[in-house]
Amino acid sequence: MQEKYIKINSFKVSESLAKFIDEELLKDIDITPEKFWSGFEKSVNELAPKNKELINFRENLQKKIDEWHIENKGREINLEKYKKFLIEIGYLKKEGPDFSIETEDVDDEITRIAGPQLVVPIMNARYALNAANARWMSLYDSLYGTDIIEQSEDSVSERYDPLRGEMVIKYGRDFLDKYFPIKDLSWHKITSVAVKDGKLKILKGADIFSLINEQKFIGHRGEADNPSAVILINNNLHIEILRDPRAFSAQQDHAGISEIILESAVSTICDNEDSVAAVDAEDKIICYRNWLGLMKGNLKTKFEKDGKLFERKLNPNRSYVSKDGKGLKLHGRSLLLIRNVGHLMTNPSIILSNGNEIPEGIMDAFITTTAALHDLKNKNNSRTGSIYIVKPKMHGPDETAFTDLLFSKVEEVLGLNQYTCKIGIMDEERRTSANLKECIRSLKNRVFFINTGFLDRTGDEMHTSMEAGPMIKKGDMKSSKWILAYENNNVDIGLKCGLSGKAQIGKGMWAMPDKMKDMMEQKTGHLKAGANCAWVPSPTAAALHALHYHEIDIFSEQEKILNREKAKIDDLLTIPIANRPNWSVDEINNEISNSAQTLLGYVVRWIDQGIGCSKVPDINNIGLMEDRATLRISSQHIANWIHHGITTKIQVTEIMKEMAKIVDDQNKNDPKYIKMSDDFERSLAFKTACDLVFKGKGQPSGYTEPLLHQNRLRKKFNLN
Repeated sequence: MQEKYIKINSFKVSESLAKFIDEELLKDIDITPEKFWSGFEKSVNELAPKNKELINFRENLQKKIDEWHIENKGREINLEKYKKFLIEIGYLKKEGPDFSIETEDVDDEITRIAGPQLVVPIMNARYALNAANARWMSLYDSLYGTDIIEQSEDSVSERYDPLRGEMVIKYGRDFLDKYFPIKDLSWHKITSVAVKDGKLKILKGADIFSLINEQKFIGHRGEADNPSAVILINNNLHIEILRDPRAFSAQQDHAGISEIILESAVSTICDNEDSVAAVDAEDKIICYRNWLGLMKGNLKTKFEKDGKLFERKLNPNRSYVSKDGKGLKLHGRSLLLIRNVGHLMTNPSIILSNGNEIPEGIMDAFITTTAALHDLKNKNNSRTGSIYIVKPKMHGPDETAFTDLLFSKVEEVLGLNQYTCKIGIMDEERRTSANLKECIRSLKNRVFFINTGFLDRTGDEMHTSMEAGPMIKKGDMKSSKWILAYENNNVDIGLKCGLSGKAQIGKGMWAMPDKMKDMMEQKTGHLKAGANCAWVPSPTAAALHALHYHEIDIFSEQEKILNREKAKIDDLLTIPIANRPNWSVDEINNEISNSAQTLLGYVVRWIDQGIGCSKVPDINNIGLMEDRATLRISSQHIANWIHHGITTKIQVTEIMKEMAKIVDDQNKNDPKYIKMSDDFERSLAFKTACDLVFKGKGQPSGYTEPLLHQNRLRKKFNLN
């Protein structure tokens, strides 16, 4: 059923959204509906035209860049002439003097504690609660349930494997020996622990030993002479050693150690953007209600598993006795950040007086910030009284400055102190990375986070330079000149602007949730590159990635990086086109098939089931986390190859049909799945996937949202 609207001042507002705002969002805070709606309307009427101007400016820049490449077709790109052109059209900005950010009242999870960062679709309450509670995770469970410990016959048959269990315990003891070493003794050989005179005493029989660094012990739980838990710290990350001789995992353990708990997902992005499929008021209310529940601290959800009913809610804080005998509490949940949508999309939840839909980013800003007012009262999330908003898909300093204005208006309407709203800059668009210093400058009192987004950044790279020539293969992008400069430039600029110790410098997602062994071998690269947080796809991955932050003191790494040669703008602007490609037909078809298969696997769930983030099996049946950013790359890459004659629309159509059959087979056990190959002409999901490719060149910045939203709405309301 399509949405009903009511009149509020000069706006038409979804009846269900208006009810949610009046009866839930504004309940128990000192803002009346009248005050909210009048302030909101005044701000929107001022901001919406500015928002539109910025989108129009993007389109005008793209037209000029297209024309420049067409005029220079067949010639090698002269970087000096290219840069001069980009400056003339306002794409490249003049870099101003050095400065340091001035963001204040930022929580330790942002400034002092380096660690994994989860990204979770806020539309799913259970996932959101799991992510919030992933601050503390079991090392034993995380090891036993992944491929880090090699499987045996018993593991494969799903029986408990005692050999595998022993290997997990050995791994845990090796971890303790490496980062919490005991003088003249191994953790493998201890028989007990005790606390005396504020120090941790470690026993082997009657002999007493101490940690080499006694400062790493900070507290315990239970009786001092026989504690049930010991809390240690390394590189500002805590671990908890649990002791329960009756536990199954401690049956063969002389010291009664039953578990090692790791401080894991230090922060979590609750996502309204790429990982959700929210296209109307009904969807947006689900997102807003879940975020409100997290901010109030009362979000709960029930679910059934193996015939049993479970309830999930937020974990409490963790209590200990400090080394000086006083009470000690550690935060029990991940610090929660909220990702709003970007500046592009509008939403039918609110219709403005001129008949246009409201810019969705403006609506997100007001509603998600209002929800966070509930936390400012109880400080269960931010203990410093800040609200953390991650803002994606901003193009250059004009758009980051607009974001500063937007949240100034939000603070004014809601009666908040200036700069209460902190902003995370997603450095994922080409114009932003080329002007990153000036983007940060425009938000120097708010910025708490910068993050590279390789996936979206690659999509924008391809779309911006669509007319320059055929792009190199997707797999070659990670070793291309521009991407190396992009990743280094983000850290170089962040450190130069004083983010170390004040804000997060982040790196992107590990996209293979089932390949934890590979993650453990490769993801240290993000820390060595200077990132004090990096994205992971699951609580388990957060626990395992946390081990890297025990291994590497990231703030020392950042000091070293400050002295390296800085990334060059010429490298950043080097376009990844394939000069005179001589790919075989098989190479071309394989490249298109890989892109088409994951593209279809993601789109079919988005359109038919409203699933915004999926673990999609690739052509080799390896599960890859797919969201709109990966979709943007795949669609733009195929569109580029069609445009430059590497392939044809007919050829791609045939490949899409073949890949659709594979995707159908991969989803055959999903009772909600609708096959595409039964009738390609009638499958809206298949048509959408094809449109993303064949209309890809004309999509704004190569984004996939306009076509996805349009066709998801058609699917929801059975519009043909």
